[in-house]
Amino acid sequence: MSLAGRLSTHSPIMVSGEGQSASLEPTDAKAKLILQNGLEVTGFSFGANKSMAGEVVFNTSMVGYPESLTDPSYRGQILVLTFPLIGNYGVPGDEKDEFGIPKFHESDEVQIAGLIVSDYSTTYSHWNAAQSLGAWLRRSGVPALHGVDTRMLTKILREDGSALGKIEMANNSIQFNDPNKINLVAEVSIKEKRVYNAGGSPRIVAYDCGMKYNIVREFLSRGVELIVVPYDFDIDQLGGAFDGLFISNGPGDPTMAASTIENIKKVMNMERQISSGKTAPVPIFGICLGNQLLALAAGAKTYKMRFGNRGANQPAIDLRTTKCYITSQNHGYAVDQESLPQGWKPLFMNANDMTNEGIIHERKPYLSVQFHPEARGGPEDTTFLFDEFLKRVRDEMATHTLVPPVMFEVKPVRKCILVGSGGLSIGQAGEFDYSGSQAIKALKEESIEVILINPNIATVQTSKNFADKVYFLPVTPDSVLSVIKKERPDSILVSMGGQTALNVGVELYKRGELERHNVRVLGTPIPVIMDTEDREAFAQKLAEIDEHAAMSISAHSMEEAQAAAEKIGFPVLVRAAFALGGLGSGFAANMEEFIPLAKKAFSASHQIIIDEDLRGWKEVEYEVVRDCKDNCVTVCNMENFDPLGIHTGDSIVIAPSQTLSNDEYFMLRSTALKVVRHLGVIGECNIQYALHPTSMRYCIIEVNARLSRSSALASKATGYPLAYVAAKLALGKDLVMVRNSVTQTTTACFEPALDYIVAKVPRWDLKKFDRVADSLGSSMKSVGEVMAIGRKFEEVIQKAVRMVDPSLCGFDSSALDKKDARSYTGDADLESQLQNPTSLRLFAVARALENGYSVDRLHALTRIDRWFLAKLKNITDMSRELSHVSGTHAITRPMMRSLKSHGFSDKHIAQLVRSDEISVRRRRIHELGVTPFVKQIDTLAAEFPAQTNYLYMTYNASEHDLVFEDNGVMVLGNGPYCIGSSVEFDWCAVSCVRTLRKNGIPAIVINYNPETVSTDYDESDRLYFEELSFERVLDVYETEQSMGVIVSVGGQIPQGLALPLSRQGARVLGTSPSSIDCAEDRNKFSALLDSIGVDQPQWVAATSPEMADDFAREVGYPVIVRPSYVLSGAAMRVAANKQQLTDFLETAADVSTEHPVVVSKFMLNCKEVDLDAVAKDGTILNFAISEHVENAGVHSGDATLVLPAQKLYTETQRRIKRIAGNIAAALNITGPFNCQFLCRDNHVLCLELNLRASRTFPFVSKTFQTNFIELATRAMVGLPVTPANIRLLDLDYVGVKAPQFSFTRLQGADPTLGVEMSSTGEVACFGQDMHEAFLLSVLSSGLKIPTKDKGILFAVGPSQAKEALAPHAASLQGLGYKIYGTEGTADHFRNHGVEIESVPKPSSDVHPNIRDLLSDGMIGLVINVPDEMNRVDESDGYHIRRTAVDFGISLLTNEKAASTLIAALVSVKEIPCLSIQDFYALGSKSMSYSKPTQQLLRTTNQTVLPGTPTPRGQASPKFDFIENNSQVQKRLVGTNLLTRRARTVSITGEESKPEMMSIMPK
Repeated sequence: MSLAGRLSTHSPIMVSGEGQSASLEPTDAKAKLILQNGLEVTGFSFGANKSMAGEVVFNTSMVGYPESLTDPSYRGQILVLTFPLIGNYGVPGDEKDEFGIPKFHESDEVQIAGLIVSDYSTTYSHWNAAQSLGAWLRRSGVPALHGVDTRMLTKILREDGSALGKIEMANNSIQFNDPNKINLVAEVSIKEKRVYNAGGSPRIVAYDCGMKYNIVREFLSRGVELIVVPYDFDIDQLGGAFDGLFISNGPGDPTMAASTIENIKKVMNMERQISSGKTAPVPIFGICLGNQLLALAAGAKTYKMRFGNRGANQPAIDLRTTKCYITSQNHGYAVDQESLPQGWKPLFMNANDMTNEGIIHERKPYLSVQFHPEARGGPEDTTFLFDEFLKRVRDEMATHTLVPPVMFEVKPVRKCILVGSGGLSIGQAGEFDYSGSQAIKALKEESIEVILINPNIATVQTSKNFADKVYFLPVTPDSVLSVIKKERPDSILVSMGGQTALNVGVELYKRGELERHNVRVLGTPIPVIMDTEDREAFAQKLAEIDEHAAMSISAHSMEEAQAAAEKIGFPVLVRAAFALGGLGSGFAANMEEFIPLAKKAFSASHQIIIDEDLRGWKEVEYEVVRDCKDNCVTVCNMENFDPLGIHTGDSIVIAPSQTLSNDEYFMLRSTALKVVRHLGVIGECNIQYALHPTSMRYCIIEVNARLSRSSALASKATGYPLAYVAAKLALGKDLVMVRNSVTQTTTACFEPALDYIVAKVPRWDLKKFDRVADSLGSSMKSVGEVMAIGRKFEEVIQKAVRMVDPSLCGFDSSALDKKDARSYTGDADLESQLQNPTSLRLFAVARALENGYSVDRLHALTRIDRWFLAKLKNITDMSRELSHVSGTHAITRPMMRSLKSHGFSDKHIAQLVRSDEISVRRRRIHELGVTPFVKQIDTLAAEFPAQTNYLYMTYNASEHDLVFEDNGVMVLGNGPYCIGSSVEFDWCAVSCVRTLRKNGIPAIVINYNPETVSTDYDESDRLYFEELSFERVLDVYETEQSMGVIVSVGGQIPQGLALPLSRQGARVLGTSPSSIDCAEDRNKFSALLDSIGVDQPQWVAATSPEMADDFAREVGYPVIVRPSYVLSGAAMRVAANKQQLTDFLETAADVSTEHPVVVSKFMLNCKEVDLDAVAKDGTILNFAISEHVENAGVHSGDATLVLPAQKLYTETQRRIKRIAGNIAAALNITGPFNCQFLCRDNHVLCLELNLRASRTFPFVSKTFQTNFIELATRAMVGLPVTPANIRLLDLDYVGVKAPQFSFTRLQGADPTLGVEMSSTGEVACFGQDMHEAFLLSVLSSGLKIPTKDKGILFAVGPSQAKEALAPHAASLQGLGYKIYGTEGTADHFRNHGVEIESVPKPSSDVHPNIRDLLSDGMIGLVINVPDEMNRVDESDGYHIRRTAVDFGISLLTNEKAASTLIAALVSVKEIPCLSIQDFYALGSKSMSYSKPTQQLLRTTNQTVLPGTPTPRGQASPKFDFIENNSQVQKRLVGTNLLTRRARTVSITGEESKPEMMSIMPK
């Protein structure tokens, strides 16, 4: 926006007073910043109470404000700091170093004329701080303002150039003053000669034009005698008694220092005696202003830049090597390199704006640079230039800087295998869909054929027309090797699929398979990865460069582990090597705790690591990128809110760091670059530190030489696409060649400058698991995360709290009062709750603040930094003050602006003033005119124009960053990943957005999940990284003047917004909100089904426990409690008696407070079926019917689904379709929907309806090669729709979707299946029949087929299950397995002719019992079927299941799933290696093709004659597509085609034998 388009006066943003908490009314005096062009900006004074004029400039550094403010180069300038949070770590004292110069400041005084910031921290926190920033400025007589939209000012200065301005206090007007017209150098230069380190060598003369103290320190640390002289010192006075000349930095116009230029000319005419006895020119070195002065002395010209380069992230290219360095800069003038005289050449060039960054003489020892090698603040990557200068001074032979040959060894890549991460689990979630999708984009841009291996059917990366081929196969070394043999790639990328892909790459490398098949690993070499994963090798690598990790010892046996623990000393951290998310880790305070923990860790890895306990230290991490030219940058630094001791995945993470000083920040950055270079990483990696809270001591925790969870967070936090860039670098490109995809004009070789703050807060679902301890430690437990963006810490933390749990209003302790807050044991135990972190600790902090705890007391209990706690106290104090305000009418405009700038939602304000959200909204917008502003994320703090629409909303601003003319369609995303809402909804959202854009409709996405592809800014026309709340969605809707909102592709959170948005006039596209409400409200939906004659289980809308019990007695227990508007069966429970029913009703009422709870008869022995469909105006366009392997009673998200259905009567399928059609017509559905049914003997009961996309939509879409969401989107926005020709019975392959569980991480959880969902992800695979697809799916979900040297344990409760499983046990025995069983199971199986060894239960005193067999590794598979209706806490069955999971032993707890697995093992020995494209091709060749089991392209483990009863029991009259398919004629064409598709093609073009994958382990 031009200046003419801006308001002439801007109001302040926020209010607070020095040393006080934030308040509802202003406490600081107002003052103005006035620019010469007429713009006036009002802020609040926190510096000296005086007016001051100067030149207004901006600096994009995120740390180092004490260093910048004392930099003489800023003399006469009013400095605008683009990073909004300033003053956090106070100001250090005036201590001197060993050279007698100030340790922490760059001169003896504050040099700036004034300071402008957005948010000033009145309370500071740092061990090294002596005073607050405000107090320092007041003592120094320097005015300062906060509460200003500094991004707006930066954009003005960027567009119009540096401007004259003045800070005016009330009643103290002054004139503008141009500092460039005076000799500022004369003001800052010393007045008399000063000698440092007399007698040192060599002797260097330094012209002080405003020299920073760190330049002096750099010289003195190298042993020189430094003679510092005034800028106008006559060099002749020294009589040539010096060895070299240095020209310092300084302020202002270089032409003002005419006397310095003349003296430089004198030196350029001097000769000196060198060691050979000859004479030679005197070496000269200049920095910043010194670069300009040397150029002027040489005869070149300088010019004033429009706004200069000021910051710590400027990329400068060394024109000798083309290597790029990140530099610190502060200058407003530059050298016109076109004017350089003969003999002079440019030395460095700015990679962003191409301006000159240094000059060098071709023959004489003269060089200078525009940037600051000494930094302070900023990176010290170029301090080697001091050494280069001194080598010239000492007449040492020049070190030739050569381009490394590796730069020219870029091998072309033709075909690349990309290894995915598999199903989502705790520790490895959707972030790898994002990274893999980015990598595919990068590779496809280079015309590389991409072969993807990933069984995660729900991901965007496995979508059609993305990768060239997709293999839905287990991510294991054997599967990947089969694909390698078939596809013959020349390269493989294993860094984009998390620890799973990395482990596969390491194993194939160790086996020699990659070398054997000529497959090159792209990016970081495997030996480097092994060095980072192996603790001993890693420690040795660090020792080689004088770096160190925490004291750590690796062990390969229990004896070694115990010895290591004793050597380090308790307490210790135990963790498994080569494991993700801290799997198998924990703290042990003594040997008794250590031994079981170590055994568990060994079950996850062959090597475990015992670490020194550093709990209480700060945890800090950096994302680092390095290319083949050794260009190396840190993209993002992050600081954990929680001290070390909590896994970073379970910690609140703040980016960038808020409590690190410049020295700490760049110390760790320099270390990161040194470590990454030494290791040899190519691409992206993450380095984690433990930083001592009261000193500069640090330890390196680990390096992840791959894309990680933090990488996705860093990408979204900064706008820097790490995975995309890493993929380009893996191909041999360098960072300078790759463009910044946000600005599209600058290079990717830069370090983002943020002008906002980001908070990542984890999302846990521990309340779903009764026995899981809520304590947080070294093993990750969170299932997802949110990311909030704003310009104040209070703002982002309140946003994030609401994002994690939309039922919360913000930061307060109300979460502790919920019935599911089981881990909170009451205020009497508050201190223990604070000391021992749980998922509720943030709310315990809120309760403590509400109870009057001081910041210091809280810090002592939690070790959370005082700065964070002080900010949280601001929120509590404002809440307390607001609670005394009576009604919305009493809220003034300043109060409202202050509340909103601190992150208070309308709902929270309403709660505190005892009103309602709509009334507060009306007061805020229509009466007070307080609305949020839209800001861009541009990676460079507004220094360069952004070419993308990556957005957030904030009240800490004065203007929008863009105009709103597109009137696009809003697509609401899924929010945080949690159990029940995962990557499948991201696939739905992305499919919807791509459909809109493909049809020319602007798409606006709102989502706040950093792990998703939908929050990739190039997926949509506008991306709002914002809350999915009623308030914020309506804000965006009104700001964008959107044509409509799509709520049906993001899961339950957006679905719940449909009705409230509609009531406020928002247009909800697709099915009407009233119909959505009818489907979500259990009472209304059940009544609807009754009214249209659709059968359903008997039900009642219970208004009391007594009413529910009367109903249950009437229909007979068990009954199921079903709350409304919930996801993944939250609070859904099966009650077997009155006590359970009463307890479950109480919980259900807590999660569904505004809607009735329905109690239904729980149906036993029924098959559950899912129908996914798309309708338009009440008519179904397309549908798919999937059947569950497990009987009803297992949540559909935890069930194994088969598509097409294999064991449903044809009539049953017809009835399901007819019922779904009636429901669609009754609700006039337009868009996606999912309906669930119970079926028994052709009797169909409707269970529930989801008027939105479901988790099975990606599965059915990819199985049928028809994107259901694309069809639904077209229907919802009114585009023409053409249903796909899907014939359910004619599909020539079978898909099976299996759940992915994370019970290994949920210590204490009972790993059984029920009506409330507990899986964290899903996988799906395809096969020629159900057996193939089922086997591949369960293998992909982590089940391991046991080797023959391990037994299989049966512990079966229900008699019916014993009867069904007995023949299957016999089949396993026939395959060569030893069978074990509990006493009752063994007795039953023996009666059926099974040879089985009875083993005592875990509770038995007899040894060896089952627990012993499991812990000793004698069992490879446990089949434990509990009696669901007679479940006893802490039963033997529970201990069997839990022990199996803890020791990494495969576990099945469902009779149907176990029967299917065993039947598949009997039927299948090997499976052809086929991609989904191979299966699609099969379907296109022969739509009616099928074949009998014995003719499939595989061999079986056991001969089965046609007509022989299968291990499933008696032959069934049901339509079985696999075993009894007599309705379709078989054709040989199918077998021939599959054979061809499985074959590889040799180099000579001849076909080889089909590539087959063995199922049974060797």
